[in-house]
Amino acid sequence: MNENHAKAEGLPVKVAAVILAAGSASRMGLRPKCLLEIDGVSLLRRQCLALSGAGVQDVVVVLGHYAQRIHQSARDLPVHWLTNPDPDEGQESSLRLGLQAMAPDADATLVLLADQPLIDAQDIADLIHAYHQRPAPTQLVRPVVEGLPGNPVMFGRSVAQQILAGPPTMGGRQWQQQHPQQVHRWVSANAHYRADVDSPEDIQALAQRTGLHLRWPEDLQRD
Repeated sequence: MNENHAKAEGLPVKVAAVILAAGSASRMGLRPKCLLEIDGVSLLRRQCLALSGAGVQDVVVVLGHYAQRIHQSARDLPVHWLTNPDPDEGQESSLRLGLQAMAPDADATLVLLADQPLIDAQDIADLIHAYHQRPAPTQLVRPVVEGLPGNPVMFGRSVAQQILAGPPTMGGRQWQQQHPQQVHRWVSANAHYRADVDSPEDIQALAQRTGLHLRWPEDLQRD
C-alpha cells in the first residue's frame, strides 16, 4: 500500500529516518561534531531520542570519518549503523547509502544532520505534521526560517526512489533543484531548524544565544 492509499484509508504512514554523520568536520578541528555534548548527552544521542519521542523507530545512521569512535560511544542505540567507505564523495553518497538501507515499507523519510543541537521530539512531530498537511502535488517538505532553508527535510517514498534512480551525484539538494514545484517550503518561526554547529565560533554563538554549552567528551578535548 503506497502512502496516498494509506492516508486515504486513514492508516498511519510509516516514517523512517536517516541521520548523516559521515563528515570530516575540518572546521571543527577534525573531530566528530555529533559527539559534542549538552549536559553529557551527545548530539547524535539527542537526535535519536528526538526521533523516538516523535514515534520514529526505523533509524539509519550513516558514518564515515571517525566511524569507530562514534559507534563506540553509541553502540547501545537501537539504530541501523552504516559506514560510507568514501565519505569525502560528499553528503549525497551518504544519503544514498542511507536510503538504500531503508525498510521497504517506509512511506516517508526524514533526513537529519547530526550536528543540529536543538532539534527535539516536538520539532520532529511538527515537521511530520507539516508533511501530512503539505499541498498537492508537493512531495518534499523543507522548513524555512526567516527566509532561509532549514533541516531536517522529509519526503515520500517516490522521492527516495527517484534519488536512487539518478546518477551517483544525485542527492536531496539536486532533486529539489530539479523539481522546485514539488518542494513545499514550510514557513516556520522555529529557529531550531536553522541551528547547526560547523565551527568553534558556532558553539560560542549558540551559547550566547541560548545559554546552552556544548562540550567535547573528555578524550576529544584539547588545550
